Amino acid sequence: MSRIILADLKGRGGCVNKDTVAGGYGSRFQGHSFVTRLEKNVRRVLQNLPSIHIGYLASIFANAGHEVVVTRDDKLIEGDLAIVLTSLVDYQHEREWALAMKRRVTKVGFVGTAATHLPELFETFGDFIVSGEPEAAALRIAAGEDPKGHVTSPAVDDLDSLPFPRWDLAKPQGFSYTRRKFGLTRAVPMLTSRSCPEKCTYCPHRITATFRARSDENVLDELTELCRLHEHVHVVIRDPLYTLDRDRTLRIAQGIRARGLRLTYEVETRMDDLDEQLIREMHASGLRAINFGVESPDPLVLRKVARRFIPYEHMRRMIQLCWKLGVTTTAFYVIGFLSDTEENIEELIRFAVDLDSTFANFKILTPYPGTPQFKQLKSLINDPDWQHFDGYTLNFRHPKLTPRRARLMLGMCYSRFFLRPSNILNLTGMHRYAHLSWLKKVDDWSWWWQEYFDRPWLAERKVTAT
Repeated sequence: MSRIILADLKGRGGCVNKDTVAGGYGSRFQGHSFVTRLEKNVRRVLQNLPSIHIGYLASIFANAGHEVVVTRDDKLIEGDLAIVLTSLVDYQHEREWALAMKRRVTKVGFVGTAATHLPELFETFGDFIVSGEPEAAALRIAAGEDPKGHVTSPAVDDLDSLPFPRWDLAKPQGFSYTRRKFGLTRAVPMLTSRSCPEKCTYCPHRITATFRARSDENVLDELTELCRLHEHVHVVIRDPLYTLDRDRTLRIAQGIRARGLRLTYEVETRMDDLDEQLIREMHASGLRAINFGVESPDPLVLRKVARRFIPYEHMRRMIQLCWKLGVTTTAFYVIGFLSDTEENIEELIRFAVDLDSTFANFKILTPYPGTPQFKQLKSLINDPDWQHFDGYTLNFRHPKLTPRRARLMLGMCYSRFFLRPSNILNLTGMHRYAHLSWLKKVDDWSWWWQEYFDRPWLAERKVTAT
């Protein structure tokens, strides 16, 4: 038996998420204004989930009879083998910890998307680098293989063959808000599939392996196990397109009810993969939140990045149904496409407000290594620090935006969306009053009031245009 250290280090400098965020490259959200600082602190509480891959690795090594220790802090721990989960946004921190462990004569390796696609960042800081989804290599190492140098780890085709993540070892850190409980509940991440079959040029979710899905029974068995271990657990399903297969989604929802599982869950998907019957069936089985991508309201922008357009009215109907059922919705938007101007971004904010989702997440276009967009924008990239590829920093030469102006526009996105008086009613469960005509006038006044306080940097735009 060996002592295995699995390091999912807590990121530095803002709210850092790793693992399945940005396909495993991770994200870092830093507050540069009152609203974004508040958003950062809220995310630290509600999005502090444990790593899915660390959960799987803990299970693989524990099942093979090894002692497993999962750590999130910088304290050095005695062990025979240390495996570090990597990211772009926190890679220097991860390397520092790994090098310190290596100096203690502990064998050290790296896993994750960053280690797979940018192995040169980690080569001199450990003994081996796992390339690919890490489970296949972990199974070999757990059985006695001595890892050295670059270790290939082919994607496991039969996802049902993998053991369930061990959350008793990689303890859940995150909480989530659910309307049914009107409070916080413990949250656990889950993958019912790997990769993504879509062709969006900017998305890194599909660059490491091809798309595969687990069977209905395997998913239901894991949910059953989670309900046995945790009372009223909230499951955060991190598949980029959970409802891709409508019939499968219905079967899982019906299976949850047939087994009498007491849980809530949230999913990420495309809105055009949803309809009223599907949402109602999922809600009856415990669905309490849907996260979906809009990216841009401009069909031409979406076409250039190979993303399929979703009709606005369909999205509005699905969101209104979710309001009626008590299902929260979060729409994802991206600013900084090559054709974007500051005026276009203001129109995007107005679109987001009009779409009426419960929450919105705004990010800045990031050319992630390994994506087609990285190849397209490579000659324009002017920021050599990989840690700035965090989803919220402009790191290439944009025709209309500077990094500072992009950050200011990002702050505008969050303040205009979240500081609306009508949004206060939405967040307190009184959405039925949020569309009164007099309240819309107050929202307009709020926009004008915020614009008044933004006048110093907004005036710079007029001078530049002149």
